[in-house]
Amino acid sequence: MGYTNTEGRQDLLDIVAEAIDELAVALAALGAAYELLDEQHGDELEEQLFRPVQVAYGRAKRTHSAFAERTGLESRTFEAAAPGAPSHGTKGFVEAAVQAVGSADVILSTLQDSMLPVEVGDRELRAGLGEVRELIGVLPGRAREVLRTVGR
Repeated sequence: MGYTNTEGRQDLLDIVAEAIDELAVALAALGAAYELLDEQHGDELEEQLFRPVQVAYGRAKRTHSAFAERTGLESRTFEAAAPGAPSHGTKGFVEAAVQAVGSADVILSTLQDSMLPVEVGDRELRAGLGEVRELIGVLPGRAREVLRTVGR
């Protein structure tokens, strides 16, 4: 039995959804870290980490839903993730966020390295995926800087 364009597009959407779920985990962890910080350090975490992940999350969701709409497939609803136990502390939450962002990046890079976005995707989808990867690519370095100034 052959692989149809519709099946390929659905697979593509499912893979993008996995990356979006990872970004939701990162947002939850960064939100929890923010709650543990004083105002000055919280503002730094928000500016350097939370906002870029939030922008990437929004862009990924828009890319997902727009592609689903263009191809006549159903778009998925995304739920907020749980941040984990407060005992992780600021450092643990930031590290969890970096790990989740790294997982999202691996998912998207693997997808981009496959032929799926070329075979069944379109220019808008490929551009959206590239933009998300660009937004999250700098976050591990930024996280190290934030942790150095925020403390443990």
